[in-house]
Amino acid sequence: MSRRVVITGIGLITPLGVGTEESWQRLIAGESGIRRITRFDAEAAKMTCTIAGEVPDFDVNAFINRKDARKMDTFIQYGVAAAQMALKHSGLVIDDRNADRVGIVIGSGIGGLTMIERTMRAYEKGGARKISPFFIPQTIINMISGWVSMYSGAKGPNLATVSACATGTHAIGDAFEIIARGDADAMIAGGAEACVCELGVGGFCASKALSTRNDDPAAASRPWDVDRDGFVMGEGSGVMVLESLASAAMRGANIIAEVIGYGMSGDAHHMTAPSPAGEGGSRCMRMALQRAGIAPDEVDYINAHGTSTPAGDLAESQGIEVVFANAAKRLMVSSSKSMTGHLLGAAGGIEAGFVALALQNGVVPPTINLDQQDPRCTLDFVPHEARQEAIKIAVSNSFGFGGTNATVILQSFS
Repeated sequence: MSRRVVITGIGLITPLGVGTEESWQRLIAGESGIRRITRFDAEAAKMTCTIAGEVPDFDVNAFINRKDARKMDTFIQYGVAAAQMALKHSGLVIDDRNADRVGIVIGSGIGGLTMIERTMRAYEKGGARKISPFFIPQTIINMISGWVSMYSGAKGPNLATVSACATGTHAIGDAFEIIARGDADAMIAGGAEACVCELGVGGFCASKALSTRNDDPAAASRPWDVDRDGFVMGEGSGVMVLESLASAAMRGANIIAEVIGYGMSGDAHHMTAPSPAGEGGSRCMRMALQRAGIAPDEVDYINAHGTSTPAGDLAESQGIEVVFANAAKRLMVSSSKSMTGHLLGAAGGIEAGFVALALQNGVVPPTINLDQQDPRCTLDFVPHEARQEAIKIAVSNSFGFGGTNATVILQSFS
């Protein structure tokens, strides 16, 4: 049994803003959400990177009551809030008639690092009595799905993905498969992350993965540019409501786009570096194309992983050229991370949301800061300005540490 799966709701919390419309409008306007870190004094901590994509003006009490909010790390708060946005956008009502047919799969790459950092400091000062009884459920990754279930009443499949920076895309792909095989009629799926803290930023600084363009935050994330020097950390959440076409049609839902393909692969190569020439990503994209039953030349746009790292950007560009061959010349490829930074486990959920909106609105988001394109990367990366294009089929890529890769393919719905 295989059923068509559509997207009926999107909830986005990003460095560009709290809310889907604000994030989307600022994205297509080419605005950057990268600023100097305000959560802690990165300069005093002597960190090599002092910039990040922090979520601006997030009011947790607009989504979650104070008592419950105190039991959640920030990444859970973002995930619950984005899920509420997506459900509201979809118009899906969960009640006794359908609760056991609505599931949740929302993941995170790292989870409650902020709360772990805070609790360790409390422990060092006052010993075990200073550890909150809520510490474990505040930090474990599946608690986003758990809280969303409690708030929404959804009683179907309830799980979380954890695959580093591919988490959000794996969550959406897994939700797509759960619905397609008939185990649920609707799924709330995506990712959330909140690691702009001393341990998170410091850890990535130590591995020399982050940009050190601290004097110009808005220009620091620059995928495929010759002067790219690492990624910029971001935070937030991207969640969408997926439904079987029959379920969406029965209730007259507004359908945003259709999910038609999902691919996964592993590099078996290196802890953090991509496989040579993007071979792992190539297999992932090829699998998604095959499962969608489409040819490479039918794809119009790719929202790339595009993190602004020297090795990663080159490998993905090379991988796309291998998979799409002659069709690569007409592809539009862009990286929304040039504006949001890299949201780790939340990236795939947010970027799939952007792809769905690109299909619905006929607008391809730009890659900003692409002032001098790396001559080894020869694709059309949509530099500087968004394009009005009636795209039909689009791809969203996410690749993560450990050599884990995920691709979803979306199609416009009319």
